[in-house]
Amino acid sequence: MSCKNPFNHDITPADAPLLNVQVDGQWVQLPRGLNVVEAAKRVGKFIPHYCYHPKLSISGNCRMCLIEMGTPKMGPDRKPIIGADGKPEIGWIPRPQIGCATMISEGMGIRTDSPMVQDCRKGVMEFLLINHPLDCPICDQAGECKLQEFSVEYGNEDSRFVEQKVHKPKQVDIGERIVLDDERCIMCSRCIRFSREMVNDDVLGFTQRGSHTTLAVHPGKRLDNNYSLNTVDICPVGALTSKDFRFKMRVWFLKETKSICTGCATGCNILIGSRENVVHRLTPRENELVNSEWMCDQGRLGFHYIHAEERLLQPTARVNSTTLPVAWDDAFAQIRDRIKSYKPEQIAIIGSARMTNEELFLLAELRAGLGGNAVLTDVVPRTGEADGILRSADLNPNTAGAKLFQISNDGKNLAAIKDGIESGRIKVLYALHEDPVGDAGLSEFALAKLDLLITQKLLKSHSTDIAHFSLPGASFAEKRGSMINGAGRLQRLNKAIATPGQTMDDFEILLKLRSTITGGNSLHTIEEVFKAVAASIPALSGLSLSKVGDLGVEVAPAAATVTT
Repeated sequence: MSCKNPFNHDITPADAPLLNVQVDGQWVQLPRGLNVVEAAKRVGKFIPHYCYHPKLSISGNCRMCLIEMGTPKMGPDRKPIIGADGKPEIGWIPRPQIGCATMISEGMGIRTDSPMVQDCRKGVMEFLLINHPLDCPICDQAGECKLQEFSVEYGNEDSRFVEQKVHKPKQVDIGERIVLDDERCIMCSRCIRFSREMVNDDVLGFTQRGSHTTLAVHPGKRLDNNYSLNTVDICPVGALTSKDFRFKMRVWFLKETKSICTGCATGCNILIGSRENVVHRLTPRENELVNSEWMCDQGRLGFHYIHAEERLLQPTARVNSTTLPVAWDDAFAQIRDRIKSYKPEQIAIIGSARMTNEELFLLAELRAGLGGNAVLTDVVPRTGEADGILRSADLNPNTAGAKLFQISNDGKNLAAIKDGIESGRIKVLYALHEDPVGDAGLSEFALAKLDLLITQKLLKSHSTDIAHFSLPGASFAEKRGSMINGAGRLQRLNKAIATPGQTMDDFEILLKLRSTITGGNSLHTIEEVFKAVAASIPALSGLSLSKVGDLGVEVAPAAATVTT
């Protein structure tokens, strides 16, 4: 169900021996195996850098991380000279060292902000800006640009450069989803190393020399792998931009909401960037136990349906072959009045493994109120090909949750539901976030035999047109709740935008149906629903939505069973 995450690795092992290191005059103990950039970070000192990335190999070519380094002074006996403070005396090297490619050692001294270091940083910034275009007002990276930030914090106030800047190719189409502006490139090589090392797609490289060095795609190739947009994330300037987000929105206007990707069972942690109830982009959020700090392009771009023209915006009811808008309360009351006359074996439910645990729990409660196991129920399985990186073969984000609440039978009941409808044994079908025709494989002829068809989904389809009741639900960006990914990790969705029109959160729809049909009304909020979920699952005992946290919690497979 899940795929191994090759990005998940620690910089240093947990049992690494500790070394005594002096950082800006303070002696600290740090684990062996850290470079100076990471070592300084551990003690709250930031060393600016461009080419260094903790998940990539070290190239050491930007020189922004220059520091002053020293080693213990040695006496005639070749032992460190101990000072009055009981620590080794440091002999400082007269030339700067690059922090990313320098590993810490016993007795090392590090100065991260000495006068020499400050002069070096100003010099590096001056060289980086010599040929860089001053197009910050139109650059997509503005607001997230490290060159912009570091030029203010570490650079000179004015420029001494009066010559003509070197011009390079602009707006170069190098891939299906990527545009390159070579004039902005500072040759950090992050994109080259990511493509080569992380996704085994060695398509980028540098050509020419000196100030004319240019980032280019190898002849006959394109940057079209399914992780190409990660290069936009790690580009410290605006050289690589996303075609999908290019010139769409200024990043400082975006509200970022922590959530998870629902594109497959991996459940990558993401940030939903939205403004005024419109989602503009999804970007990966760091979680070493799930996706490190990456995500695939399919998941990243799989949100546009939220604002599609085919979005259902109000509940409808079909009266005498005519579909008309209906008030929510009237829809619930009419569904109750019509469904109560049918026996449990005449009712079927097609749920979805794209629903949250809370929604699946309420659906299971509703099913129990309608007749329990006699009500034939299943979900639509979705499978693809795992890529060995992050993309899972299971394209449903909450298959584990659907099985947990006994809504799923791995699609085995779909044939029985189809046969029951065609034979006339099943008179009522309730389909949630699945198209009975396109997804579940039912025919329009079979659906026409139903006495009552209820659909609950986002987008219009032929099934919603012929449904007796169509209930518009919410997208992943419009709801709170939890899901269990393919590795058994319970993770949380958070609401980024409001539901449009008269649409309603799916858990609220199920709560209303449950209370209207079965009379149960003890639950009202998503927190109360999760509390009921946790009470039914031993592995979740004592948890709340807030306690799940931003990074989720592991659910022991053996304990993840619903109590009855």
